[in-house]
Amino acid sequence: MKLWRGIISAALILSMTVPAWAAPGEQLTVQQRREDLNVLYENLKKGHPNLFANTPEEEFLARKGEIEAGLDAASDQEFFLDLMSLTALAGDSHTSAALGDQTQLMRAYPFSLTWREGKWYLSALLAEHRELLGREVISAAGKPVAQAAEAFCGLLSADNPVKLRRQFRQACNVADLYEYLGLVEAGEPLVLTLAEGTELSLAPVSMEELGNIEIAQLGEGLPRPVTAAQDCYYCAFPLNSDTYYIQYNTCAADPELPMEQFAAQAAEELGNYRRVVVDLRNNGGGSDGVLWPLLEVLRQEMDRGAELVGLIGETTFSSAIINAVELQEMGGVLVGEPASGSVDHFGSVGSFRLPNSGLRVSVSQKYIDLDTLFDAGAGRGVEALEPDVTVLRTMEDTLAGRDTAVEWLLAHPGRLEQRDYPDAPLTRGRFAALLWQKAGSPQGTEAGFADTFGIEWFLPALSWAAEQGVLSGVGGGAVQAARPVTRQEAAVMLARYAGLTGADAQSWTDWEEIAPWAREAVAAVTSAGLMHGENGAFRPLETLTRAEGEAMISMLDGW
Repeated sequence: MKLWRGIISAALILSMTVPAWAAPGEQLTVQQRREDLNVLYENLKKGHPNLFANTPEEEFLARKGEIEAGLDAASDQEFFLDLMSLTALAGDSHTSAALGDQTQLMRAYPFSLTWREGKWYLSALLAEHRELLGREVISAAGKPVAQAAEAFCGLLSADNPVKLRRQFRQACNVADLYEYLGLVEAGEPLVLTLAEGTELSLAPVSMEELGNIEIAQLGEGLPRPVTAAQDCYYCAFPLNSDTYYIQYNTCAADPELPMEQFAAQAAEELGNYRRVVVDLRNNGGGSDGVLWPLLEVLRQEMDRGAELVGLIGETTFSSAIINAVELQEMGGVLVGEPASGSVDHFGSVGSFRLPNSGLRVSVSQKYIDLDTLFDAGAGRGVEALEPDVTVLRTMEDTLAGRDTAVEWLLAHPGRLEQRDYPDAPLTRGRFAALLWQKAGSPQGTEAGFADTFGIEWFLPALSWAAEQGVLSGVGGGAVQAARPVTRQEAAVMLARYAGLTGADAQSWTDWEEIAPWAREAVAAVTSAGLMHGENGAFRPLETLTRAEGEAMISMLDGW
């Protein structure tokens, strides 16, 4: 499976970069701006696999026309933000524009926010207002904070609400953005309203001034839990005699400790632990293939009975999302908060610079479709990766230096279960697993398949199903376990499992659409009442949901 791993390893992290204007100097000419605008648009179209997936081309062209009409009147700062707004129409978390490394012309409000349990709290503030740290903020610029954050989507590319919220949190103090979006009048203070009614008026200051102001931060002096983010690529240690903890902070190999060596060390230590926790909450991505040596070790531990738990949170993004779905594919359970990365997403980032402004633009070059690779991703689509068990970080635990999710895990030692997705497509691998479980999960001869990863939770079921003749391959040693099973394929698998043969042909209106190799099975399972048609049609090529497959399995008692 080296090739498949390589295909999805190209997804790269692109953290949101807070804008920084070019150094002061002469304004760009109208011609230079027009050139940059055209280069931006043409390179986005050329580089992105589907630039108009989220926004019609007509809207891109309309926005481009608006920008072009104002080229002679806009300041450089306004023009740069115009270009960001055009890029943001992609609605793709990996496609974004940043304005360089210099910050001389930026202005900021001296505060920052953090998110806990669906609420916004002050996490940094002028030292003179230190007593307000940790207080809930309910509005910014006269709008509920959620509405202010939503307005930022006009400048910040995001493919799900969690990513937008994270980007807003990272840029929530940039005065230029509020003014550009019409949330605050130019040069005016930003007014924050706290839950108890206090109003805090914050005047914009230059970045130079901000560096000379005493700022108090929420984390100062607070205790840190042992599982707080550490300055490492990855590390591991026991939490107690029952739980082994692995912190994986970036999808990259530590030059001082290759992943193969780290995985070997973990393998030596894991034998005595019932639960293994892999913490992806601080991981913004990189190369998803780096983790594979450890996944293979974890697969061995799960085969001997260990429970695998993954921790995810807002920062989990890009390739870390792929790794989290791989943990689910292994049978692991995800705990924590929704991630800022989407299950299916555009990624594999390339970049270019505009010739006159120096604006750096990152653009996705590939669509990463996890629901075609993993049963765990089936039907999920472009949506924030959700945990199987939601445990929200609390402000109370933050102030006390406790890790909410880890504390919850230690207080719940019982084996956890993955979330149900009854309406998700039923894959060939999962349907084989349902039949295998119905048969009592018998041991079978291990079979190798050309298109499996070797970590899937249903691998024993595939081997059993192939050995028993319940599931046939698709040629070339492949089994297509992650592909949704069709109704005629399900009929064949059911008939073979139950030993049903010899039924009379049914008078389905779409009988000719049923493949010759499936007709006897379709007749048998429909005669037995295990499957039904609709309005006289069997619908052989339609797929099943997980709920429909489970209902069929429940009717197998007695076979």
